[in-house]
Amino acid sequence: MNENQSMIAQMIRDFGEKEITPFRNAWDDEQKFPIEVFKKFGALGLMGVLVPAEYGGSGFGYHEYITAISEVAKLDPGIGLSLAAHNSLCTGHILQFGSEEQKQKWLPKLATAEWIGAWGLTEPNTGSDAGNMKTVAKQDGDSWVLNGAKNWITHGKSGDIAVVIARTGEVGDSHGMTAFVVERGTPGFKAGKKEDKLGMRTSETAEMIFEDCRIPAENILGKVGEGFIQSMKVLDGGRISIAALSLGIAEGAFEAALAYSQERHQFNQPIFNFQGISFKLADMATQLEAAKLLTHRAAELKNNGQKVTRESAMAKYHASECAVHCATEAVQIFGGYGYTKDYPVEKFYRDSKLCTIGEGTSEIQKLVIARELLKH
Repeated sequence: MNENQSMIAQMIRDFGEKEITPFRNAWDDEQKFPIEVFKKFGALGLMGVLVPAEYGGSGFGYHEYITAISEVAKLDPGIGLSLAAHNSLCTGHILQFGSEEQKQKWLPKLATAEWIGAWGLTEPNTGSDAGNMKTVAKQDGDSWVLNGAKNWITHGKSGDIAVVIARTGEVGDSHGMTAFVVERGTPGFKAGKKEDKLGMRTSETAEMIFEDCRIPAENILGKVGEGFIQSMKVLDGGRISIAALSLGIAEGAFEAALAYSQERHQFNQPIFNFQGISFKLADMATQLEAAKLLTHRAAELKNNGQKVTRESAMAKYHASECAVHCATEAVQIFGGYGYTKDYPVEKFYRDSKLCTIGEGTSEIQKLVIARELLKH
């Protein structure tokens, strides 16, 4: 870790001890999205980690960003997920493709958490098959009229601003989609159903519905027809976020299991002394180390402005599967106690699964990696 990373990690641990850990189980039970935590994150500079200082952000690179997401995920993966979605998807899209005027208008509000951001690509019938989206925007004078729905949207209900990808051309045309910025309060923009989820329950997931929602042309990011291409580039960075989130879950589960294996005694000795347990921990530690290296490798390329499609897919794929493996093994090491809410591994177990699904399933990552192999 560099000095900035160490400072960020310590700051998050100190903050989490007072502001997150005592309330974690209650928030999870109630499926509460603790928006007040994110407002405080704004004051700590965590809501605009990658945003340059001139727009009110922290101006850090991807190594610091990975540290921030993974440390928050150790405290509560759902809060880590929301932090990642705000930073890399909504804020990241505007940062990467917005005009200077658009950046000046929206980034300071996002970087300080005055506004919480959402990002809408997925629809009820188009997950991986985003090219077949049904949400349509039609030009009408100097504005566009948006109709349709997006689902599985992080902050779909509480977000103050959303980047929304809508079809402006033919179905299946990768140049037939456009990215629009829609502010909450715009007539015709409303929240739909909030999902009741297995895990990541402190991260709000909801529908966004658009009914004759009129958006000014100046709210288009980049050019008409570039939305899908932009989204694929945004997701390249977003996969580093999910890899970082996965690292936090894997590390949290591993550390809890390692500590417990030395505290729990059976047959007059710590259970760590039994090969069945110590070998599990050895496997977890090795997988975790590989996940860290893959994730920081993708971060290094991203910091240097290089293409990260293959590397971010590899990091996301391996780290997310590692998170599920480590959480599963942690529950096993805890035994019956691991199945209760008295210990954090039960929550890591439930929360980890989303990492293999969100922002492209493990199967989609393999597809991306395989395609990239043929280009080398």
